[in-house]
Amino acid sequence: MRYPAKETAAKHDRIVKEASRLFRERGFENVTVGEVMKAAGLTHGAFYAHFGSKQELQEAAVAYGQGVSLSRVKRRDTKKSKESYADRYLSPWHRDNPGDGCTMAALAQEVARSTPEIKAALERGLEAILSAIGGDRKEAIFQLAAKVGGIVLARAVRDARLSNEILESVRQKLG
Repeated sequence: MRYPAKETAAKHDRIVKEASRLFRERGFENVTVGEVMKAAGLTHGAFYAHFGSKQELQEAAVAYGQGVSLSRVKRRDTKKSKESYADRYLSPWHRDNPGDGCTMAALAQEVARSTPEIKAALERGLEAILSAIGGDRKEAIFQLAAKVGGIVLARAVRDARLSNEILESVRQKLG
């Protein structure tokens, strides 16, 4: 049975969105195709109508997640909030919710050990984010690397006080 193109595209988008969330929460190896399809409200068998492999899904999920991060960076100056972008990024909420957070902070280590295609997806998003940050490129790279590193370290330690200290220290240094 063939579905209308619009419905097929909506299903595809749902699969990618759920995969991106699950991969950010648990990593590539700890998420099965079946779990992604269930989260998307579809059967496991429908997967191959959308993707040739889990690797293709990983690539699409990384690209999607980078797009979400890009939209957040672009909105950073339009929010009428006392809280800065760095404050929101380096927050306990972001630390504790990787599935809803930055793809680079959640998956960069796995992407580094992954395929050239998945690396390219992350890199394209990284370049777009750096462009959106604007200003001096070296400063933009530093600011982004400090934020991502701060979240990664804050997630990696057991001690809640140390985790909070990491977040606060990086926020203060970034001003």
